[in-house]
Amino acid sequence: MEEQKPASATPPTRGWLARSLDVVERVGNRLPDPAVLFLILMVLAWVISSLLSAVSFTEIDPRSGKPIEIRNLLAGESLTTFMATMVATFTNFPPLGVVLVAMLGLGVAEHTGFINAMLRAAMAVTPRQLLTPALIAVGILSHVAVDAGYVLVIPLGAVIFYAAGRHPLAGIAAAFAGVSGGFSATLGVPSSLDPLLAGLTQTAAQLVDTSVVINPLNNFYFTTASAVLIVLVGWALTDLVIEPRLRSTPVDGDPSSLPTQEPLQAGERKGLRIAFLVMLLAIAAFALTLVGKDTPWAAAPNANGDRLLLAAGAPLMQSIVPLIFIGFLLPGIAYGVAAGTVKTHRDVVAGMTKAMSGMGYYIVMAFFCAQFIYAFGQSNLGALIALKGANALRDAALPLGVTLGGIILLTSLVNLLIGSASAKWALIGSIMVPMLMQLGVSPDLTQAAYRVGDSSTNIITPLLPYFPLIVVFCRRYVQRTGIGTLVALMLPYSITFIVSWTSFLLLFWAMELPLGVGSSYEYTPTTGR
Repeated sequence: MEEQKPASATPPTRGWLARSLDVVERVGNRLPDPAVLFLILMVLAWVISSLLSAVSFTEIDPRSGKPIEIRNLLAGESLTTFMATMVATFTNFPPLGVVLVAMLGLGVAEHTGFINAMLRAAMAVTPRQLLTPALIAVGILSHVAVDAGYVLVIPLGAVIFYAAGRHPLAGIAAAFAGVSGGFSATLGVPSSLDPLLAGLTQTAAQLVDTSVVINPLNNFYFTTASAVLIVLVGWALTDLVIEPRLRSTPVDGDPSSLPTQEPLQAGERKGLRIAFLVMLLAIAAFALTLVGKDTPWAAAPNANGDRLLLAAGAPLMQSIVPLIFIGFLLPGIAYGVAAGTVKTHRDVVAGMTKAMSGMGYYIVMAFFCAQFIYAFGQSNLGALIALKGANALRDAALPLGVTLGGIILLTSLVNLLIGSASAKWALIGSIMVPMLMQLGVSPDLTQAAYRVGDSSTNIITPLLPYFPLIVVFCRRYVQRTGIGTLVALMLPYSITFIVSWTSFLLLFWAMELPLGVGSSYEYTPTTGR
């Protein structure tokens, strides 16, 4: 496929939205390189923590039950601890291992031509108009596999769009919107986030009423319905706003590494048949190991004696990335042998090596990102901001509908600083859940409001651990991609998700549609507890 170029030498007049996003992109791309930006932010956190460490705050830290304290990162003990743990902070950075291990298998599948041939075959039978909603839906479904969507669905989104003659960055945007922007949506299958948040909600609720028990699926109906909203809104934005804006952005990546859409040759068709046969046999063999109550893939027995496969600590859920590695490695090798692109084991190693060579820039960014996130977390600055915002919202005593909107807005803003969904909810929920219970609002509704805000701004914060990786994916196609490019690309999704998803929750509330299993909208305060 030839390099995509602007349709004409004089592009049509751009609307106000496109011009506004262009400004965001230009300003964002004038920022330092992401690696240097993380370094600057880390130093800034050091300085601010030093200035605020002597200030006494009245906000109670729910983790300790004491007034929150800002830790001075410039103190001798803090600096020596930072230096002593620098290597461990980098090597234990959660996205690092996830990305590199998954890319080993993907690299082989890509190097042998399996991914290219598989997508070309899929494009031949998939209507071009349905690529966007299908991609967003797959992104939402990937939440079952924890963070697998970041390393699997998003890069494939670019490949699928480019192979179909569409702009690859639009594919990345649509996939990113589904994987991360719709993180609290569920496509009929619960994710590990459901029991995690429900457990924290129950802990907060029991500060007021020890008899409260929260069902892990207390928001399941709402999050499932939300998936439809995210798909429809994301589809409209991608096709009507994002892709038209990208028409003047040329694809200048390495032509030899970009997918093509030529008809499949006989050797490629044979390779696909053998690869899919190997894949089916591997899935069947793996499925047999999942059968039975004594399967080693299940978690340890819970309070009811049940061993769950989808529990957060289950070996199955902790093995998602290795399973992705094997799931692409085996059919990739099988395709290569059948199609003639793999002659010896050296070709397999070459595919892994090529994949790792493309990760050099990400590894550099990941190092500085890991150090900043560690320092910022140690300082307690993010926790202080979250607690002050929650207390201000409580003291405002606004009408319930406005308060729910305030929780969503507060969460979306704090999300720009604290990426972990559970960490934010542990801080905000400990204030909001008891406060609203005293006003007769159920913990289920408060948690639902939090989940809307938690998802909507994931896609525009460079502090998202996977954000640097998405920049790397974009640069494979548009080499000048920077932080500003990606933020401008995703900003329309973020704003629209916040507005539409908030309205959707308020509609659920107004119509009293069930939020989930065993959930409610109202809580009757109990006296004497």
